[in-house]
Amino acid sequence: MLLWGIAALAVAAAIASWIRTGRVSRKLEALTQSYWELRYDFTRLRSQVARLDPESAPAEPAEPPQAAGGTFIPLASVNLSKKKD
Repeated sequence: MLLWGIAALAVAAAIASWIRTGRVSRKLEALTQSYWELRYDFTRLRSQVARLDPESAPAEPAEPPQAAGGTFIPLASVNLSKKKD
């Protein structure tokens, strides 16, 4: 009888986690949608401001943030063959 109780408890926990996963998934979808809407609005507003005052627009785009720890080195440029002299 104890095993049936443990099995029933495990099934209940699985159902509860399934329901919670669905809720979290819907929240993530809503956040993703909001992010892209805000990004679209930001870009649209920035272009409107640039159109209204072209002298205040930045001459060149901002540099992308660099990863901590140095510069990026593509793997294609790394010579992995070991040469013995």
